Amino acid sequence: MARSWSELLGDEREVAEPEDERRRFLGRLRSSLGRTRNVIRLPLGRFDPRDDESWDALEEALISADVGMAVTEELVERLRKRRDVDDLEQALVEQIAALLGDPGTLAVNERPSVVLVVGVNGTGKTTTIGKLAHRLAEHGRSVLVAAADTFRAAADEQLEIWSQRAGADFVGATRGADPAAVAYDALEAAEGRGRDVVLVDTAGRLHTQTNLMDELRKIRRVIQRQDPAAPQEVLAVLDAHIGQNSVQQVRRFGEAVQLTGLAVTKMDGSARAGVVLSIEEELQVPTKLVGIGEGLDDLNFFDPARYLDALLGL
Repeated sequence: MARSWSELLGDEREVAEPEDERRRFLGRLRSSLGRTRNVIRLPLGRFDPRDDESWDALEEALISADVGMAVTEELVERLRKRRDVDDLEQALVEQIAALLGDPGTLAVNERPSVVLVVGVNGTGKTTTIGKLAHRLAEHGRSVLVAAADTFRAAADEQLEIWSQRAGADFVGATRGADPAAVAYDALEAAEGRGRDVVLVDTAGRLHTQTNLMDELRKIRRVIQRQDPAAPQEVLAVLDAHIGQNSVQQVRRFGEAVQLTGLAVTKMDGSARAGVVLSIEEELQVPTKLVGIGEGLDDLNFFDPARYLDALLGL
């Protein structure tokens, strides 16, 4: 059954998703995953379960789609054990669905809920925050955006523009200011203004930069001094084009700040969309959001059913 934004946000009252928007998003997702779909489907058309070369071709296709060696081997092993493997397409759908599981919800129902957003440079953190602010506003949440990226030139200006487009409050700081102090001020402002959700942007950093990873830990500690339950969400933003390199990124960010979910961006023709399976199976971090464009509406919740439909075209 297809999910909805209301389900993702844990709303008791369902807000209907327009049918034309649902169809448009699914169509764009199918188009975006076309290369990955072609890579995976090629060996399915001539698959013979009695032929070792067919199994090798399937394994090679999954690895080429960046599903990852460990997950590919597990999928193939599970399929080999099934007696109904003659229907390989359906069996593959069922096994991938089992790996994906339930992406759960976004924990944004306390006031204020804090969403800490992390990732490396160039993944699309700023645009993802702007789009998420817009989506939250559509579903009745008042949002405050905090620009805790105080190092990158013009970072706060860009985020402020996105905040204005989304109708969200904005808290910034001068360049070089303490990012943890910005997060602290933002949470105080949200409490004073009665805002529902605080979205905290952070400076892009490589997972190998120890000093900057320590800074993330500090931001989290400062937030928790004001609210021990916060941040309610810690989302890592990943570029779908990066592929298997994302697995190591997620692992390191998770060690630093205990990730609750992923936002996968740039699902626009990448042949590496299978990396979602690797991360979910190896690291047990669910994908919650998917971005496939630059517009305010070009962020959607991750729906395993839609993803499988777009990935395999079955």
